Amino acid sequence: QVQLVESGGGSVQAGGSLRLSCVASESIQPLNWMGWFRQIPGKAREGVAAIYTGSGATYHAESIRGRFTISRDVTKNTVYLQMNALKPEDTAMYYCKKDQTIGPGTQVTVSA
Repeated sequence: QVQLVESGGGSVQAGGSLRLSCVASESIQPLNWMGWFRQIPGKAREGVAAIYTGSGATYHAESIRGRFTISRDVTKNTVYLQMNALKPEDTAMYYCKKDQTIGPGTQVTVSA
């Protein structure tokens, strides 16, 4: 079973940027969707972005559209989430997902 490991989270001020990475333990080249979601304790999970590993087609949630960009590098088995113009409401644990596998997550904290 594939394993996913996220990294790149941290604490930034509003308006700052972070780039999250999700490295898979096996090739992501088999055509599939991979994506990011976020969750705040006590609140529902929110899908953020997804990418089709074959064509590179993407989906971005309305709440982050124009600020976040998902991409992938199949040679590195990695999916990225570039986050710009961060807002305090983006503060959450961010998780990478492929099929039914979810990584341990990486915390993003944005201060006003």
